[in-house]
Amino acid sequence: MTSLSAVVIGASAGGIEALGLLLPALRQDAEVAVLVVVHLPRERRSLLADIFAPKCGLRVVEADDKEPIEPGTIYFAPPDYHLLVDAGPRISLSSDEPVHFSRPAIDVLFESAADFYRERLLGLVLTGANEDGAAGLAAVGRGGGLTFVQEPATASASAMPLAACRAVPASTVLDLPALAKVLGSISGAVLPSAPRTDP
Repeated sequence: MTSLSAVVIGASAGGIEALGLLLPALRQDAEVAVLVVVHLPRERRSLLADIFAPKCGLRVVEADDKEPIEPGTIYFAPPDYHLLVDAGPRISLSSDEPVHFSRPAIDVLFESAADFYRERLLGLVLTGANEDGAAGLAAVGRGGGLTFVQEPATASASAMPLAACRAVPASTVLDLPALAKVLGSISGAVLPSAPRTDP
């Protein structure tokens, strides 16, 4: 059994549909913080918190700078800001340069979360059309966290999960229904070990 404090999820092209299956699977008693980066247009307000709040058992918000990170809450990165985990833990928003042409970038979230949570972190890379998330997932693995990747053959865009699989070959690779079962198995702050599946 693995004790968890946080889950970090990265998605790009096709990610909203994937998250629509995964996030509602989280149980109301899942005592973890869930931080999500989706590549979004920089010039438009995000509706992700509004879209997902009615569908999820956990509280859903758009992340706000310096906000304490609370268990039982899903935080979406706002458009045009990197989302980081800072000491506390607290949310930190940054307007630093884009990474892989993206701000928010998945790597930035995953690397900062890995530094803070280490083995108490689960990282998940979903569908996307670039390599954002691969280096971040590697950081999660180096810190002793759990690494999961959407099965590339089932992704709307396979480049991102393929890059994550190359970067972290030991990751558990599952399709969306199986990943939903994994997230749905988080009870309190504990996740039963998931079976290893090769890409």
